[in-house]
Amino acid sequence: MWAPAAELGKKLNSNDDGSGETAEKEQQEAIERIDEIQSEIDILNEQASEEILKIEEKYNKLCQPFFQKRSEAIAKIPNFWVTTFVNHPQVSALLGEEDEAALHYLTRVEVAEFEDTQSGYKIDLYFDENPYFENKVLSKEFHVNESGDASLKSTEIIWKSGKDLTKRSSQAPNMGSRKRKYEEPESFFAWFTNHPDADVDELGELIKDDIWPNPLQYYLLPDTDDDDEELEDEEEEEEEEEEEEEEEEEEEEEEEEEEEEEEEEEEEEEEEEEGEGEEEEEGEGEEEEEEEKKEEEEEGEDDDKGEKGEPDDDKEREPETQAA
Repeated sequence: MWAPAAELGKKLNSNDDGSGETAEKEQQEAIERIDEIQSEIDILNEQASEEILKIEEKYNKLCQPFFQKRSEAIAKIPNFWVTTFVNHPQVSALLGEEDEAALHYLTRVEVAEFEDTQSGYKIDLYFDENPYFENKVLSKEFHVNESGDASLKSTEIIWKSGKDLTKRSSQAPNMGSRKRKYEEPESFFAWFTNHPDADVDELGELIKDDIWPNPLQYYLLPDTDDDDEELEDEEEEEEEEEEEEEEEEEEEEEEEEEEEEEEEEEEEEEEEEEGEGEEEEEGEGEEEEEEEKKEEEEEGEDDDKGEKGEPDDDKEREPETQAA
């Protein structure tokens, strides 16, 4: 609500020294004028809201036959609604794995706004015979009274023995779905029993305002689970390729190390052989030297013997001369 113009004028000039009475009066008149104009704007906005509401109600009625035709066409597509819910990013985050299994029996969804659309709406979920509960229809209503207070009303689910999904502390995570990457949520079906804040019905508003006007857009979304699987397969292939490359590199390194070791061993063997060859050559050289020495010694001895054994020609000839 707007504060009285006089009070606003006083606030505006509370720090004024009182010397500019004319300026203060002009400002106060301007504030009063702004207040009057704003009131006229508010009236127009209220009228617009009323007109918009009437138009919404009019076209909501016009849409009903088409909603009915659409429901008949949807009935020919198996698992249409569970696929739509799972593909919706916000709704899918509220689904557990067993919720999704139960929603495979969901055949029809209807959203009906009350004649005065501001007074609320009703959502009906129709199910085939299923192993979870006896109800054929689960409904939830959102009411707003004249004073603006909100209230919720929903169907009591008749669970089959041991199948109450709302009493399970946690549902087994579905690792194949994008929404299971986080902590498992409370059961989707708790929406029919928990009413902590009637002013806020997040799931109901998502169904009414986002899914119901055009469910086909969510049904036709690409299957993110398949995309996730493809990504996982690609990641696995990349990991396998990396592992193979690492193994090949390790094998190559091992082969290189083995080759280096073999080369080192061969070099060592060659060095040893060269060393042995040198030793043999040295030994042979020594033997040759010894043989040469022996030969020289033998030759020397032969020379000595020759000198002693051969007669002196002069001495031998002397007796012959004397004899003659």
